[in-house]
Amino acid sequence: MPKPLPPLNRAALLLDLDGTLLEIAPKPDLVSVPAGLAQVLRNLRDRLGGALAIISGRPVAAVDTLLPGVAFAVAGEHGAAFRFGPMEELERIPLPQAPAEWLAEAERLAARYPGAFVERKAAGFVVHYRLAPAAEAPMAEALSRLVAAAADRFCLVPGRKALEVRPIGADKGHAVRLLMARAPFRGRQPIFIGDDVTDKDGIAAAEALGGAGLFVPAVFGTPEGVRNWLGRLLDLGATTPLPWPERIKGDRPSDDLAGECIGL
Repeated sequence: MPKPLPPLNRAALLLDLDGTLLEIAPKPDLVSVPAGLAQVLRNLRDRLGGALAIISGRPVAAVDTLLPGVAFAVAGEHGAAFRFGPMEELERIPLPQAPAEWLAEAERLAARYPGAFVERKAAGFVVHYRLAPAAEAPMAEALSRLVAAAADRFCLVPGRKALEVRPIGADKGHAVRLLMARAPFRGRQPIFIGDDVTDKDGIAAAEALGGAGLFVPAVFGTPEGVRNWLGRLLDLGATTPLPWPERIKGDRPSDDLAGECIGL
């Protein structure tokens, strides 16, 4: 049996966005925010004494646009950028920038496969091939070759129908540790919820800090399952332990969701 989860007055919720709170869309700008989600999250933030954060691969500004006024803190770009409080300025971790020629090569290759596209980020980029599955193998080969030449500074990470060139030094585990060292998260038990290989580090960090890491496909099944569980938390007393969701396949990412550098 899993260990008991903390009550609301001792918990901190650290939530991934795409695939966790929101259903995956063919393109990042096509996601839909279900009616009522923002209010549920705001109510939970208040019950948690503010200890609710979004940790996403999206930029901080994009998270705030989708969920305005919801999270006390937001970690964007997998922990490369932070807004530590509602009125605080954006802070960035110094990271190497992906060379412009890498981005140009990725965009040239994506152009050969209708439906594939490149999402630019502040220090790296993501190639999405959900609408062009034939692009996966050539993209993986090309990006692996590029990153191999700078393996001390960059990593190639597989995601859900995507490949991300990411600078080393930014991951969701680092984001969890930084947030949990600050008020209002400090002294609470982190509960990190994520759905993808990029969430492996966040899951591990939450567990190492004495909390829990919940993997959406195994524990909740779908983002709707996550949303339903979060809604039920509002009916709990402040000192009532949070209930474990009904398990579907176990509570951890499978071995093929390692989230590690590939092709290097």
